[in-house]
Amino acid sequence: MNDTATLMNGGTVQMPPQASTIAPQVDALYYFIFWGCAAFFALIVVLSVFFVIKYRRREGVVQEPRAYHNTPLELTWTIVPTILVMIVFVWGFKGYMVASVSPANALEYNVVGKRWLWEIKDPNGASSLNEMTVPVNRPVKLILRSEDLIHSFFVPAFRIKQDVIPNRYNTLWFEATAVGDYDIFCTEYCGTGHSQMLGKVHVLDAEGWQKYLDATGGRPEDVPLEDWGRQLYTQKACVTCHSLDGSAKTGPTFKGLFGHTVTLADGSTVTADEEYIHDSIVNPKGQVVSGFEPVMPTFTGLLSPDDIDALVAFIKQQQ
Repeated sequence: MNDTATLMNGGTVQMPPQASTIAPQVDALYYFIFWGCAAFFALIVVLSVFFVIKYRRREGVVQEPRAYHNTPLELTWTIVPTILVMIVFVWGFKGYMVASVSPANALEYNVVGKRWLWEIKDPNGASSLNEMTVPVNRPVKLILRSEDLIHSFFVPAFRIKQDVIPNRYNTLWFEATAVGDYDIFCTEYCGTGHSQMLGKVHVLDAEGWQKYLDATGGRPEDVPLEDWGRQLYTQKACVTCHSLDGSAKTGPTFKGLFGHTVTLADGSTVTADEEYIHDSIVNPKGQVVSGFEPVMPTFTGLLSPDDIDALVAFIKQQQ
């Protein structure tokens, strides 16, 4: 979002629009620190210029060096910063406690960071990739973990950020205050696909949330299998690692894959038929292609049998 659009939607040059209950408190502390630093910077610059001019070297005037101290001045520049630091500490600690303790009635979402996607499971058990759907004005608790590297879950509009660490559970919560779509970023460098580890939080009103709960999901009846596979190619983040034009990415390209011989990391070969593609989706580390790292996560439980068939049909078209 550019600066003009941000300002028009209630944001500032530095911050996107506030969209959670904790955002105003975070912004207030941030701007207290920002403008405090700006004021002291301006004061120091003005005084430095003043002293440079006042005590500049003058022809014919010999300045004798003097060493002395000024007790009131030294107390001032010791006590005032100490008071400001204590204000920031108490203010920040109160905000930290608010952000750390989720309300008892919060909806729980499980979020797993993987190279390079977010696997999100909502309270009803429905899983999705890089998509989180929540109701407006309702607390939401996130239970975060990683399957590989350190990631960091960040939603700028909500002013929430938490590292996602292997072999450890972290928690985070928010309460969205405005209906809309909000960006999710990973802010911990995690490899070549880091910049594409993006997602969206969809905040719905009461009616939209109920429709979401009632929705059964899956492929619409009027959508052909190959077209649904094309949609899944984007929705499930296949596009992050697998190209359609033959270019090299983290994973093998889909262009010309089906029906061709593939050399595996152990030196053996296999024909890329329907069974091979299916197995590569549900158990990607079972048949790693030579020249590529085994970094693809399994999609078992994330894709229905129909979804897998759709992806296989889509990949078969990429000749």
